Amino acid sequence: MKCKKLTNEQIIISLDRLTRFKKTRDKYLRVYTDIILSSLYEPVIRKNDILKMGYDKITEIVSDIFNYTLGVPDDYEINKKLEEYENSIFINDSKTKLLLKNRINYKAALDILPQDIPINLRWLKSLQNDTNLRQIREINLLKFPVEKVILVEGITEEILLPAFARFLEHDFYAKGIQVIAAGGKNQVVKMYYKLAEELKIPIFVLLDKDAEENIRQIEPKLRNGDKIHLVSCGEFEDLLSKSLIVKTVNSHFRNFLSITEADLLSNIPTARILEELFKTKGLHEFKKAEFAKLVRENINSISDISNEISAIINEIAGENKTLDTKICS
Repeated sequence: MKCKKLTNEQIIISLDRLTRFKKTRDKYLRVYTDIILSSLYEPVIRKNDILKMGYDKITEIVSDIFNYTLGVPDDYEINKKLEEYENSIFINDSKTKLLLKNRINYKAALDILPQDIPINLRWLKSLQNDTNLRQIREINLLKFPVEKVILVEGITEEILLPAFARFLEHDFYAKGIQVIAAGGKNQVVKMYYKLAEELKIPIFVLLDKDAEENIRQIEPKLRNGDKIHLVSCGEFEDLLSKSLIVKTVNSHFRNFLSITEADLLSNIPTARILEELFKTKGLHEFKKAEFAKLVRENINSISDISNEISAIINEIAGENKTLDTKICS
């Protein structure tokens, strides 16, 4: 076998992709295929050839390429920890498990990582230690190992739930909680079906008020340990405290727009009210993701968190504490 050495950039990208929260088989095959196609030049192997190969052979070739670049490791402790982790959260068949039995020199690869790296690579570096991995996660807010998935409809929940949780002493990064936005209530159903077949860890599903039919679609497939929470009124934006919305708008748009809580008191959904306000004041188009980031910047204390959002986060964390402030009339 003849191959080119991997570049530092290829190694960093490969490690990043291998440690993301994605289905084991998909991410490993993608990374392994890219490495073989870009580095191996004798024998010539094409993508179709890789698809026909046994997973053990693919793993062997990739291990050899890595170790030709970085040298043969003196132990495989990191490899074993990654293998155990992937098999603890994903339902992997016997073929997929072969992809995890690699001889990649992770120790040498970690020396290449720059200072500014994503959280999954920070977690990978922590695997060099023999201490309790959950304890390391809680101390350093590493999110990995992931222990629970929160499946939500949109980007607003994905951005704001972790931010609110920090003020309720339930930091998602410390507790290993992964939030996934499906992109709508129908997509939540499809995503739940998929994740329920792939994951061993609990899934918490959060849906807007109009998703009763979607809940009926999920319930027959609901696993032990999984939960569904239907918000009590409207959309997630309707659960935001009025004072927090007013503070956000008046702080960021102070030269163009000023509102009071009275501007938000109607039967119209909060997002639609904000769309109309933006339009009438000649501001740029209202975008939920951008506004959610602004809201996140303006969360200062527990008083900014509505009763139901507090209840949702406590339910996610396995507690039943609530605040007294009511949002839905």
